[in-house]
Amino acid sequence: MEMRRLGKTGLNVAVLGFGGAEVGFEDISPRKVERLLGSALDAGLNVIDTAECYRASEESIGFAVAHRRKDYFLFTKCGHSRGFESPADWEDPVRLQQSLEESLRRLRTDHLDLFQLHSCSREILEKGAVIDFMKKAKQSGKTRFIGYSGENDAALYAVRSGVFDTLQTSVNLADQGAIDFVLPTAMRQGMGVIAKRPIANVAWRYTDRPIDYHVPYWERFKKLDYGFLKGAQDEAVATALRFTLRVPGVSVAIVGTQHPGRWEENARIVNEGILDVRRYEAIRSRWKEVASADWSGQI
Repeated sequence: MEMRRLGKTGLNVAVLGFGGAEVGFEDISPRKVERLLGSALDAGLNVIDTAECYRASEESIGFAVAHRRKDYFLFTKCGHSRGFESPADWEDPVRLQQSLEESLRRLRTDHLDLFQLHSCSREILEKGAVIDFMKKAKQSGKTRFIGYSGENDAALYAVRSGVFDTLQTSVNLADQGAIDFVLPTAMRQGMGVIAKRPIANVAWRYTDRPIDYHVPYWERFKKLDYGFLKGAQDEAVATALRFTLRVPGVSVAIVGTQHPGRWEENARIVNEGILDVRRYEAIRSRWKEVASADWSGQI
């Protein structure tokens, strides 16, 4: 699998990483996670990304692959220890420190490769205390690098602060705002860029309007009307993933799955190469033609 440098971290990462949200929210058994991640590591994956608020994700990952800790880079996120819909922890440095310690315990490791603020607002970032906490976490050696995971104006502020080593943000067919708004600055800062939702939750697959967080992407796809999404779904997914990996600055795309066969298929897609320049530019042109000003990055 192709390897890319994750910006100034110097980490050489496989272009396809594993996202831990699905195995947490779908209550996948630890044994199944063990089989899934074991096969992924064997196939060349070396990035695992999760968060404390993904229910049992950290614990399952720790159970599954802690014994192979040298085989992968471990990323997690903080700020929502009581769940993403509950009040965040940004104003409580003691709680944030506890969160870091608890993540290390659940993941069965003594250090992280990347510790990320999880969708912290610009207002909180500007106050400075949460950034000071992240700096101290890095200085303590409990994480090698620190990053910001989020969207829009908050992401741009985090990038411009010069504090963070990486940015994780939504980059996909239905979420292209960051390509022009944030990524050029991140590249100038030498930051590594982690693309989340690289296949846009496959939201185009719904015939009728969905009822959950897929809705914004589904609505955008109706207006974008990309012809290639109307064909075979496997080919559409391949195009979506290859598009994201073509975006300048992106080092790794994080994909979540609970099916080992899907991981192997995604690995095959990336091994066949990224999207050719002409198709990439056609997709970008359509976005610029259709996208509304309110099509902001989706958290």
